[in-house]
Amino acid sequence: MKKDSHIDAKLVTAYQAGDQSAIAELVKRWHLIFCTKAFWIVKDADLSKDIAQDSWQTIMDKLHTLQKPSSFKSWALRIVYSKSLDVLRELSRKRIQETEFKMLQVSFVEDDKENTELKDMLLKAIKHLPKQQQIVLRLFYTESYSLKEISTLLNISIGTTKSRLFHAREKLKLILKNKNYEN
Repeated sequence: MKKDSHIDAKLVTAYQAGDQSAIAELVKRWHLIFCTKAFWIVKDADLSKDIAQDSWQTIMDKLHTLQKPSSFKSWALRIVYSKSLDVLRELSRKRIQETEFKMLQVSFVEDDKENTELKDMLLKAIKHLPKQQQIVLRLFYTESYSLKEISTLLNISIGTTKSRLFHAREKLKLILKNKNYEN
């Protein structure tokens, strides 16, 4: 293990000194391990390869800043780990967004008239929301902007964006729930 660390340190030092072939040796030594580590986290072979590739790009961009070449293994594995978690967060965010969107969508019903009425009711309910909530709903569900992108676009905090989205959903649920009890 000490020997491996020594080999990595020599290769890192060589790369930092300008030897481009040193990175190829590091890739040979570590790429499969990076793929395996990423796969262990994301459980998707294609994604794990993408994560490993993305990690190599970051490693090559920042390897010159590594002050202790013998710590390459832990430093590089942290990069792979972080990138894997970023992918999981993004997948989770997309799943949540899709689920929330599906909750707002009107499901198909056998009766077209009822379906049309439900759609009309949803659109009318949305029109009764405050303009700020309508905008956040549209950006999030229709335009697929992230909460961070919406907050930047509207020049409001992420907390305010989340709050507007939450309150808009709650008002829509209440309006639709009350309307269903009347029928």
